[in-house]
Amino acid sequence: MMRIGCGYDAHCLVAGRPLILGGVQIEHETGLLGHSDADVLLHAICDALLGALGEGDIGRHFPDSDPALKGISSLLLLERVVALMTGKGYRLGNLDAVIIAQRPRLSPHIPAMRDRIAAACGAIPERINIKATTTEKLGFEGREEGIAAQAVALLCAVG
Repeated sequence: MMRIGCGYDAHCLVAGRPLILGGVQIEHETGLLGHSDADVLLHAICDALLGALGEGDIGRHFPDSDPALKGISSLLLLERVVALMTGKGYRLGNLDAVIIAQRPRLSPHIPAMRDRIAAACGAIPERINIKATTTEKLGFEGREEGIAAQAVALLCAVG
């Protein structure tokens, strides 16, 4: 049996926060605002996995009202979602995701993102595809007010 899920997340950019995408800290003058590290890519991936499992969304599992999650690494959240996935008898078939940001240039960071995501998912890197695009200065991403990400995941039953 196979299951498909999709995920989306967006956060605004602010001064005084680190920019973390795909578990990688990227040098930039602004970072993403959020209760956790605000890693939009990992949040979209978590939602894709949770959606494929029929388990709601990241807010249901990791509410921003929980003080224990303040500043938490989204890699840890992804690992918890993957534990739920494996506990329900599934493994990652493949994952495809896109980051939507005008700046900074993300292509040099994608291999490291891919490796960290693969490790957190217990998957080989070849099952993970990460892309980045701009909006040609259109919308909140193009005005550099925020960054968004979308993800699609295919899960396969184990055994």
